[in-house]
Amino acid sequence: MNRILAPLVLIAAQVAASQTLPAQAAPVAPVTQVAANRPLDAIVAIVNDQVITRFDLRDAVLGRIQNQEVAEPKDSVGMLALERETLTDMIQDELLIQAAKDLKITIADADISPQVDAQIRNTKLKMTETQFRNELMNAGLGTPEDYRKFLMDQLRRRYTRERVIQKLTQDGKIVPISVAEPEITAEFEKAKQFLPKKPPTVSFKQIVIAPQPTAAAKEAARAKADSVLAQIKAGADFEKIAKRESMDLETKETGGDLGWIRRGTQLPEFERYLFGSGFNAPVAPGQLSPVFETPFGFHIIRVDRAQGAAEVKVHQILITAKIDSSDIEKTRKLADSVADLLRKGTPFDSLAKKYHDYLGREETNIPPFWRDSLPITYQKGFDGKKVGDIMAFQIAGSAKRPDVPKFVVAQLLTVDEGGDRTLSEMREAVRSELAQRGGVRRYIDQVKKRSFVEIKLDAVEAGAAKPVVPGSPPGGR
Repeated sequence: MNRILAPLVLIAAQVAASQTLPAQAAPVAPVTQVAANRPLDAIVAIVNDQVITRFDLRDAVLGRIQNQEVAEPKDSVGMLALERETLTDMIQDELLIQAAKDLKITIADADISPQVDAQIRNTKLKMTETQFRNELMNAGLGTPEDYRKFLMDQLRRRYTRERVIQKLTQDGKIVPISVAEPEITAEFEKAKQFLPKKPPTVSFKQIVIAPQPTAAAKEAARAKADSVLAQIKAGADFEKIAKRESMDLETKETGGDLGWIRRGTQLPEFERYLFGSGFNAPVAPGQLSPVFETPFGFHIIRVDRAQGAAEVKVHQILITAKIDSSDIEKTRKLADSVADLLRKGTPFDSLAKKYHDYLGREETNIPPFWRDSLPITYQKGFDGKKVGDIMAFQIAGSAKRPDVPKFVVAQLLTVDEGGDRTLSEMREAVRSELAQRGGVRRYIDQVKKRSFVEIKLDAVEAGAAKPVVPGSPPGGR
């Protein structure tokens, strides 16, 4: 559908937060019969060489109601109005999809299969295989294979329509129209009852502090690395030593395999041995580096292959210095001290420059983020706090050192408890959607002049059979 309601529902889910989350697959539910019992195979419209049947229209109307795009009509007059509106959209969609052939737009199965399979998988997690098959039958969707084909067809049509609109817009054939403020307000009022509630969000700035080893611990780690290098030079197998001794949990099980590394993606200390720097020549393929230090610890690398001067395949062994409970406790106290300094007016930027874990690629400024999607340590740390509050709390360690926690000093910048959407926050989304919709409608009006479009809905309505009791079988496809 090209109506505003469905796009707004999707847009609204992202307005209050910067991150995107996986969409929840819709559950398979029995189709509720809300329309009168009319001939399902009657043709309600012809679009060039394609027909739209009574069943197609009924299915689209019920889909809009079940997806809460529109309210269920209270009487037959309202239902007929919704059918006409939906049929107009279906004709427009069909004309756009037919344009895909001339535009050479196709959607391969590989582009949509993962999404379809994920939806089926998520749906089946909620029920047994027998229940799943029964629900499909009750919904008139046939077998699991029929259901998958149905989803594939639906998703292919949706993606085709979207790519056609994108292509026609790029080519200047669809030009968004100007939209007046009253139109925006009216559309929002019509759509707001179907918009999802805003989730509670927070935004904050943070200084993440990582525990540091003592000088003695670092010296012990260097001695360990020197010993490992001596073993390899004496003939020990690099990969076996890496599996036994390396402290890089991300590569330990693969014998230290870092794969292919491109110039400019690593720390300067690391790249000096991979690609050379100044008077330092790069490690040649098949050779070992000396033990060298980065903020991560002490490294030994073996360059396996090189492709030119900008990419090498590498194995490494990492030896990290021990961090014990006293180091962690020291960092906890440091975080409390940094929080006190921030409360007393010390500039955030100067504290971040001195203490923040930039090496761990931790962000300092976090835009509005869904509270329920934050790590549990953050949720607890922010519980009961208000805008401007400064707090310090412990969080989980990095992937390289999950056993070593970090500490956060955070200040809340915004706290939004969520709730109903407002026109002010949705205005630009509504304006953009209405402008695009109007441009598409104007393009379709031109296409209709050179297409064959015949609407037969009124004739079908005039010959409709008498209504049946809601809930009776909808008939076969």
